[in-house]
Amino acid sequence: MTDPPAPSGERRAALVTGASSGIGRAIAADLLATGWGVTAVARDPERGALSGAHQVPTNVVDEGSCIAAVASHVARFDRLDLLVNAAGVGFGGPFEQASTRSFDLQFAVNVRGLFLVCRSAIPHLRASRGLVVNVASITGVAPQPGLAVYGATKHAVRGLSGAMQAELRDAGVRVTTLCPGFVDTPMTDFVKGEVPGDEMIRPADCVAAVRFLLALSPACRIPEIVIDGPTIPDLARSSAVG
Repeated sequence: MTDPPAPSGERRAALVTGASSGIGRAIAADLLATGWGVTAVARDPERGALSGAHQVPTNVVDEGSCIAAVASHVARFDRLDLLVNAAGVGFGGPFEQASTRSFDLQFAVNVRGLFLVCRSAIPHLRASRGLVVNVASITGVAPQPGLAVYGATKHAVRGLSGAMQAELRDAGVRVTTLCPGFVDTPMTDFVKGEVPGDEMIRPADCVAAVRFLLALSPACRIPEIVIDGPTIPDLARSSAVG
């Protein structure tokens, strides 16, 4: 796919991780539709290719790959006004059956990857007095049986985001954690036998949350948005896991 022409200096630009599917892709597509320059970051951005996006293959587990993704965005757009960290993985099941490998992978992607991208992006966000939206989960707000490790990673995302908000406040950088319940995306396919997709939160609801944040004046700081949804089955007992 051919990248779009380089934008003018006044065009706002966003970097979105996890942009090949689900919440990340929905947010990236909406930003493109409203005139933003967008860098779509994913392990395989062609899988959910967005026409007009600057697509950067990135493995957020790898430090060098995260640094390169932010550098590629800045080289392309010369500014960073919005960072959306939507890359994530999750596995359900009883705590006592969780493997060390799944534990390590979830923390590597959901926490370490977010940390690496944020750290590289902060100097550019300072320059633009920009906005960070870190996608967590309602499982990081309230404990959920069967999602202990995933929920722990999202608790960590909330902790990192709160600290970023406090540290960057005087620089004019705003940080919001978005904590939705089950969203109708491929990531929740495993449980749709018990919670039908049409009863779940829509990706468009997460898009609307980002639009709301962007519409506010820079004086407004929203530490967290929680979007409650359908009752989540007990994944430590559920037939959806196995």
